[in-house]
Amino acid sequence: MTLTTLKALGSRLHTRNGWLGLLAVSVLFGVLVPVLNLALPVDSPLHVPDYIVTVMGKFACYAMVAVAMDLIWGFTGILSLGHGVFFALGGYAMGMHLMLEIQGEGVYRSNLPDFMVFLDWKELPWFWQGFDSFGFALLMSMVVPGALAYVFGYFAFRSRIRGVYFSIITQALTFALMLLFFRNDTGFGGNNGLTDFKRIYGWSLLEPGTKLVLYVLSVAVLVLVYLMCRYVVTSKAGRVLRAIRDAEGKVMFSGYNPLHYKLFAWTLSAVICGFAGALYVPQVGIINPSEMEPANSIEMAIWVALGGRGTLFGAAAGAAIVNGAKSVLTGAFPEIWLYFLGALFVVVTLVIPEGVVGLFGRLAKKRSAAT
Repeated sequence: MTLTTLKALGSRLHTRNGWLGLLAVSVLFGVLVPVLNLALPVDSPLHVPDYIVTVMGKFACYAMVAVAMDLIWGFTGILSLGHGVFFALGGYAMGMHLMLEIQGEGVYRSNLPDFMVFLDWKELPWFWQGFDSFGFALLMSMVVPGALAYVFGYFAFRSRIRGVYFSIITQALTFALMLLFFRNDTGFGGNNGLTDFKRIYGWSLLEPGTKLVLYVLSVAVLVLVYLMCRYVVTSKAGRVLRAIRDAEGKVMFSGYNPLHYKLFAWTLSAVICGFAGALYVPQVGIINPSEMEPANSIEMAIWVALGGRGTLFGAAAGAAIVNGAKSVLTGAFPEIWLYFLGALFVVVTLVIPEGVVGLFGRLAKKRSAAT
């Protein structure tokens, strides 16, 4: 995708019609879906089942991650293959709180999580302290990924590591942390991770109403994240980020220090991913080291590429398209669904490198020119 195409796509998405479209999508998923779930009888063809609500809540969390990825890749030119770490760390922060919510209700009726009792731990580790508070856990779901991203990014950007070398290092980071969290003595449940959650903020996670509230919150936060990132990329700082993407050497020559701008976008992207992970975990009921697998981080980049890099909206759409296709294909073709997804990615890369959103933009442009 050329830089001119990126700019044209972004401007078209945020015209008056673009904002009206965003409002329509927000109302459709944030209002209409809950109404169809609550107001219509189960036997109605328009009824949205409870399990669909949960699946769409997961997609909303994935879309947040995609928008965060687009901020750092599409607008700053930094391809990360390790954003799964930030997503998982946010999920673990919330998972730790949910585990402590059921103190005394586990298999062993202990105040310690069951896996700690099984491993003969005598007391709660120091890094679990404070996670009995929902507010503290929510804060840590952003602070921990943000702090890790800041430290990692500071040394990487200061050393002027960029391009494929930076991508490889981020992949090494997620692989190293995945191996660490797989260890039983790390204190995060090892291979099984954290699960058997029962309540969040006093509300049962088994109740359809709780799942619906989590879904609505996920959609609302997605819209806020989108608007925040949109504000960033259209601000003066956003123009500097795009200049860094296009010609970092010229930015330095103009008197700007790219380190601060790259570090800001990188850290903000990690914080968004952490918060998305915190919303994701109570909806799926488990968090384990598999969320840190390098393949997951690569898939996050694919979401952005498929939807349309440098558009924000396209990144979110790409996450929904890929994960929706995965849900359908794993049920219909469990043995060969990966081939379908692989073919989809190849076709998009070769035929529509500007992504799905770019394809619709191209068709709209041709239609207007024809008229």
